[in-house]
Amino acid sequence: MSLTVSPAPPPLDSQAEAALRAAFEALENPSLAARLSATVGTPIEALTARLPSSLQGGLHGAVRKALVAAMDAALRTSPSAKPPGIASSWLHRGLAAATGAAGGAFGLAGTLVELPISTTVLLRQIAAIAAEEGEDLARPEIAAECLKIFALGGRGSGDDAAESGYFALRIALAEALKGSIGKTILPGFIAAVAARFVGPVGLKLSAQAAPLIGAAAGAAINLAFLEHFRSVARGHFTLRRLERVHGAATVRAAYDKLAATRDVAFSKG
Repeated sequence: MSLTVSPAPPPLDSQAEAALRAAFEALENPSLAARLSATVGTPIEALTARLPSSLQGGLHGAVRKALVAAMDAALRTSPSAKPPGIASSWLHRGLAAATGAAGGAFGLAGTLVELPISTTVLLRQIAAIAAEEGEDLARPEIAAECLKIFALGGRGSGDDAAESGYFALRIALAEALKGSIGKTILPGFIAAVAARFVGPVGLKLSAQAAPLIGAAAGAAINLAFLEHFRSVARGHFTLRRLERVHGAATVRAAYDKLAATRDVAFSKG
């Protein structure tokens, strides 16, 4: 009896390949720590040492509350709703800078108050990118896809690649989402996202705990935060768009090929 061998997925065209490469770089090379370190001119190790230990215990709860508040507010209206003549990206940059300035002016206390607001701004920007990449925001499951960005953008260079690579984390989040009904997103999924998002939030709080951080630096930190998650969102929703056009198997094969090429380059280096 002969075995049937499945044909290999067809290669992507040049335009899709370029989009895939850009998405791969955004998703597999998170740079939030580098962005924040450059913003405040301080190594990341020194930043994390500034966060008071008393804050650590309540940080997870604060992050979960911020995510729930953002879900309630950010997707209630169209993310494209904006004053005439202003691009949504610039609108969100302005809002992020304003909230960061307010938080930075009052130190850690102000940053904790500002967290749900800045998370809402982030989620609205993520939703706008999802819409640009062809997602239907009226579908309840797309709200969860937007929320996933906070987890996908929470990976760091110290994570185990086999457990925290893009597709591994995407599959884990899909498992956590199982059982959600309609517009109700289960607390377990929120907790799974928060467990990853707490890392970036800790970095943001640490950066804004710097002495005399001030409103201007607080705004710059929020803009770095926004740029990071915007890049991750673009990568994620680009892949989903390519999957709709070329098929999930084709996109995954091309993505794995890029990952294998990178791993070979690292081993030789």
